[in-house]
Amino acid sequence: MAEAGNQITADAQVARIFEWRRGFNTIHLIDLGVYLGLFGVLAKTPGLTGADLAGQLGLHAPYVEVWCRTAYGLEILDADTAGKYRLAPHFDSILASPTHPRYLGGYVRLGTEVAADDFQRCREAFKTGKAKPFQGRGDHFNQAIAESTQGLQVVTAKKILPGLSGLADRLAAGGAILEIGCGTGNFLLQAAKAFPGARIAGVDIDDESLAKAGDKVQQAGLAGRISVHREKVDDAAGAFDAVVMIEVLHEIAPEIRPAVVSAAARTLKAGGWMVIIDETYPTTLEEARRPEFRFPLQTGFEELIWGNVIPTREEQEKLLRDAGLKGAINRDFIGEGFTVLTIQR
Repeated sequence: MAEAGNQITADAQVARIFEWRRGFNTIHLIDLGVYLGLFGVLAKTPGLTGADLAGQLGLHAPYVEVWCRTAYGLEILDADTAGKYRLAPHFDSILASPTHPRYLGGYVRLGTEVAADDFQRCREAFKTGKAKPFQGRGDHFNQAIAESTQGLQVVTAKKILPGLSGLADRLAAGGAILEIGCGTGNFLLQAAKAFPGARIAGVDIDDESLAKAGDKVQQAGLAGRISVHREKVDDAAGAFDAVVMIEVLHEIAPEIRPAVVSAAARTLKAGGWMVIIDETYPTTLEEARRPEFRFPLQTGFEELIWGNVIPTREEQEKLLRDAGLKGAINRDFIGEGFTVLTIQR
């Protein structure tokens, strides 16, 4: 917004459109770099010309040179005076290291391969209100979702859970963690590594994701400590020291959220922790212009066609209180706009 007394000009608004369009093309360029392996090669072998890079990957050299020069102009690549390119600082972890907590290749892919397709559906959906739910979209979609949230899963297992009062000791002594909405099982594996004395369980409603999670658990040799289940948690009252929901709350239909959160709360032992990582939607128009709500607004629009509705702060806290959780609701923010809610039973 313009400062008080400053008039917004037509040229300034035109410049904003061009900047947004540039952002669209930048995401396309990054997606190509991830998909074709350009970032991966430059991370391993910095100091390549466009022709060198094309030769290593068997790609068309003139196209790769244009990609490199454009990426240099966008400050995604750096180069020396001889035109030999390298990744700009930190992009090795952000765009070339899929297991790194800061990796965003999956998030970019979610935009180029999923959101772009959904935005086409929006033209008709805005007339009919029809949604294409999160579930049943297939392995390709599930994998994109898993990659896009992987950083949050790592941070939850390695930083957030160990920082909760008394939890690490309980888990070391054989305690248990439940993940609601476990998807393809990435957090389950991270938690098992972070807490080798704990038992881990995951539930989900998507059969394809559960099958993938089960395969990962078997391949990791962790079937004795990790279990995956379809849907219900009602028969696990008082069984867990922590219940975790990572980017799941806003995907649960508003009409059934109270029942799900209440069931999750009942699974907690006395002194156990509920951990919810999600976006928080602005309550007022004034909040909608504040920087911390930019990402939640973006997610709310991008996932509109999925039928997802992001809860406000007031709605989040009402869900926790109505579930019978009476402790202090701790609220922190990480990344570009993720809310971390923690509350002890």
